[in-house]
Amino acid sequence: MIRLEGISKSFERPVLKNVDLHVPEGCLYGLIGPGASGKSVLLKIITALIRPEAGKVLIGGRDVLTMPDLELHEFRKGIGMLFQNNALFDFMTVYENIAFPMRRLLDLSEDEIRERIAERLKIVSLPGFEERMPAGLSGGQKKRIGVARATVTQAPVVLYDEPAAGLDPVTSQRIFDLLRAEQQAAGATVLMVSSDLDRMLTVTDRVGMMYRGELIFDGTTEEAYASSDPYVHQFVHGIPEGPL
Repeated sequence: MIRLEGISKSFERPVLKNVDLHVPEGCLYGLIGPGASGKSVLLKIITALIRPEAGKVLIGGRDVLTMPDLELHEFRKGIGMLFQNNALFDFMTVYENIAFPMRRLLDLSEDEIRERIAERLKIVSLPGFEERMPAGLSGGQKKRIGVARATVTQAPVVLYDEPAAGLDPVTSQRIFDLLRAEQQAAGATVLMVSSDLDRMLTVTDRVGMMYRGELIFDGTTEEAYASSDPYVHQFVHGIPEGPL
């Protein structure tokens, strides 16, 4: 479903170096690695928010990077994304925030929009929050609203950038369990970046590890835990002393 071929990108220095990555259809794929290893940049390249110097981004067999602007705009309707900072509009209510992508991307009546929002809020355990403002929400509530907005269009491809950053362990696990349940219910193809390995790896099908701009591991979650690669072993098991 998502296939990256030879992706390279530099910002004064190389950030991504000839990265090849494949996320199979219907897979929940976790992308891990130390800070500044290129994970978030890779997500933005997939949606063509950042352009690489070299490589291809194929989604469903179509090269995103060669699409004209109008075609790319239409294609992005099939991609949901949760940004690292939630990206909620602080001047909009929860209702308006979740309604925003539906109004831009889908041809729905206001009754249909209202029904979908109520359904999403129930799924993320925040029923009745429609008229709340982002400023009055906790960090965990903002994350859940972000999840509701990222999934409300029922896109076949969803990208999550640090969906549980800054949350306590219990709330973090609830977020990951929710993302897994949403992915399975929709049959979506999901690529997720997270530093919270202990909890993210409880829900992933496959894992890739970035290190210094390169993809040094790709395999199942079980293979990641069992890997003898010193970098992967140290990172996955949280060992403080080692080669990283």
